[in-house]
This record gives sequence, C-alpha cells and structure tokens, in this order.
Amino acid sequence: MPKTSETPVRKGLPGRKAQAAQNDGIILEAARAVFLADASAPIAAVAERAGVGISALYRRYPSKEALLRTLCHEGLRRYNAEADAALEDSDGWDGLVGFLQRVVDTDVHSLTVHLAGTFTTDESILPEVTHAGEVTAELVRRAHTRGRLRPDINAHDIGLVLESCAAITLPDPERTTQLRRRILALLIAGLSADGELPGPPPEPNEFAWRWTRPA
Repeated sequence: MPKTSETPVRKGLPGRKAQAAQNDGIILEAARAVFLADASAPIAAVAERAGVGISALYRRYPSKEALLRTLCHEGLRRYNAEADAALEDSDGWDGLVGFLQRVVDTDVHSLTVHLAGTFTTDESILPEVTHAGEVTAELVRRAHTRGRLRPDINAHDIGLVLESCAAITLPDPERTTQLRRRILALLIAGLSADGELPGPPPEPNEFAWRWTRPA
C-alpha cells in the first residue's frame, strides 16, 4: 500500500477539524514572527503574513489580546513539555543541560522578553505557570542531587539564563542560533563553577510585575 502524507500533529482529526487546526497553527506561527519583530504591530499584519482574511482571523481570535494570550500560552506549553521530557533523564545534570539547550533552540523565552506586559493575562494560564515553576524546581533539585549544579543556584536563576539567551537577536536567524548556543555553553559552565555569586538569587515572583499591563 502506498504511503500517504499526513501532518503528525493533525493525525486522527476529522477533515474539517484537521484543516482548522492547521490554519490555527499557521496563524500562531505568523503571530509569533510578527509580534516578536514588533509587539505593537496590528493584527492585520498577522493575517497578511498568514495568508488568511482578517475576518477568518477574527473568527478564531476576537482581539489582538486574545491572540497574544494564546501565543504565550502555547509557548509555556512548549516549555513544560520540554521540562517534563527532561525529567525522564536518569542523570539530573544531563537532564537540566539538555532541557536548557532544547528550550533555547525552540526560542520559547523570546515571547517573555518581547511580549510581557503588552496584554492582560487571565487565570486560564495559571495551571501552566504553576506546573512550569514546579517542574523547573524539580530539575534544579535533581541537578543539585547529582552534585554538578552549584549550590547557590535556584529555579529562578534558570529563567534568567534562558532570557539572557533569548535577548540575543540578529537579522540572520542562523547566526542568532549560533551565538545563543555559544552563550548558553558559557552559562552552563558557570552553573557548575566554583566560587560565590554576587548578591542573593532571584526571589519567587520577583519578575511578575512585567506581566502587568500599564494602565
């Protein structure tokens, strides 16, 4: 029997639902590209990049805020999926390092760096936020148990490492990836280095203010 092409993420969905899911994925990828380049861009720019009519976009997302919320929610789901996968590694240090490398390569934290405070969050994202905190803390705990992670590092330091890499952006995507991986390698070396770090570690919710949209 000849093989048929099928997009893996759409497998098992009925025809119309599969098409709707595919269109939604195209819109979200377009929104990511548009808003990471310019958070103030109009929603019409997303429709144009996605190749869909503005009315079709509004049927899925009634406002720019709704689209931004969904975009960041999807990014958080990606983060949690990578963190959950990292917990399957029997070596706590290798699990943490592999997690950092994958999250940097998928560029999840650019959404935080560029979009925090540009829209109003709601409670629907809280379960994912809670899970992200718990699973990151567990990755750090396991890396400490392994004896490779310096003792003064906490889970909130991991967020700073990822945001530092996401802040590197050049017009050339390939060069951006190269430099992010280079800096991440330096930061990973620092995570296992000896010596005292200056100042106290980040505190819980210390950066939560960024997600409060200015009045």
